[in-house]
Amino acid sequence: MQRHIGRCITMTSGLLAVLFLTGFAYGKRKPSDEPPFQYVGGTENIQQGCGGKLEVLKDGLAFTCPTGSVNLPFSAITLMQYRPDLSSQVWRMNIAWKVQPPHDKAKDNRYLTLVYREQDAIHAVVLRVEPITMRPYLAEIELQSGKGVEVWRSYEEF
Repeated sequence: MQRHIGRCITMTSGLLAVLFLTGFAYGKRKPSDEPPFQYVGGTENIQQGCGGKLEVLKDGLAFTCPTGSVNLPFSAITLMQYRPDLSSQVWRMNIAWKVQPPHDKAKDNRYLTLVYREQDAIHAVVLRVEPITMRPYLAEIELQSGKGVEVWRSYEEF
């Protein structure tokens, strides 16, 4: 009888430990409240690292975050790229950056670069976004704009 009670206590303690650790681990995996798009470079008066959302509209794209927003008509956009870094093509454009984009190169695609013309000047917006978030946007942007997004093929398939 003593042995049976001891075994029940041991099993109950083990079960409680597993439930506790599972709950703790689940709590650590809760989705982040961090916005999916971050402004990491460009010619706009938006604070570097400002997190916000990107909307695909009928006639253009709109990025909004707490420190500013920008509307990009599809007709003004001349280049759209999704890559692990900024392409040499973009760097050679001599863009007047207000926020200097990162020079680093990630292993996988992370940067959506949008280059557009406004008032006879070249402007750019560089947003950091994870591939899992970007996938549905690629198709929607191409569908609405009628233009292609150059996607750097890395280890991840789109």
